[in-house]
Amino acid sequence: MPAPALPSGTPAGTGARPAPSAVTDAYAQLTEVFPGLSVTELGHGEAAPRDGGWVGAAGLAEGGAGLDAFLAWDEAQVIRDYGQRARPDVVASFGLHRYAWPACLLITAPWFLRRRVPRFPVEHVTYERTLGRMAVRVTAFACLPDDPAAALPGARVIPDEEALRAEVRAAVAEHLEPVLGGFGPRMRRRGRALWGMATDEVVEGLWYVAHLLGEERRAMRELELLLPGATRPYAGSAAFRELTGPNGESLPTRDRASCCLFYTVRPEDTCATCPRTCDADRVTKLMASAAS
Repeated sequence: MPAPALPSGTPAGTGARPAPSAVTDAYAQLTEVFPGLSVTELGHGEAAPRDGGWVGAAGLAEGGAGLDAFLAWDEAQVIRDYGQRARPDVVASFGLHRYAWPACLLITAPWFLRRRVPRFPVEHVTYERTLGRMAVRVTAFACLPDDPAAALPGARVIPDEEALRAEVRAAVAEHLEPVLGGFGPRMRRRGRALWGMATDEVVEGLWYVAHLLGEERRAMRELELLLPGATRPYAGSAAFRELTGPNGESLPTRDRASCCLFYTVRPEDTCATCPRTCDADRVTKLMASAAS
């Protein structure tokens, strides 16, 4: 459940704070356990931030100069940290991961924490990567019938938990589909390969945050229900399984639906959920992570 390179820092607002929305508390709880990501909700008529490193999700989806500037950061980071250049498709894969991982949490965190699912067209999300900040415009959300938020403006009442899970899948797809369209040609991937990456971002982002919250097992159960497989356009399932440590320890892992291509930069250093990592190496990595 690796997190992307989202530097922690003091969250900074973008103006006067609007009245709390149905998802404000969930975002506050998210930032409390993971300070490397903060979410600012834009007020009515408040412009999204554009200067100082902010980039709109719509600009990434367009695949032009905005995406070029975004990926230049990833290219420079690889050269700085690893002393070599990465292939352009690898740089684009890194860039997509670093955007999609927090973007999925905009939807999955309120669902997991409050059973509320906001909708975010790409025009409603702006991202500043150096401090891990996102600015969003909350206009509509889904919730269950017994939720007090059902009376709020923009609420859409969903009959049951399964329908709410379908709303999560639809909300993530609505946001990511145009973004994948922008990144896809740079990554030399299409269709199922791109949605495999999206599946992994949904699962691993929430899994990581739930671990910080002390609710890892609940998140695993919820994610298995959310992504059981054959839920288009997603490719694959949550794919959790258990390994056993040398002293009988239970070590949760999963099998990623995609590869982030980090092995092209550091062949000896793959993550514990990488399709290229055998179970023996996974156990070693998971034990080392638990010890630290």
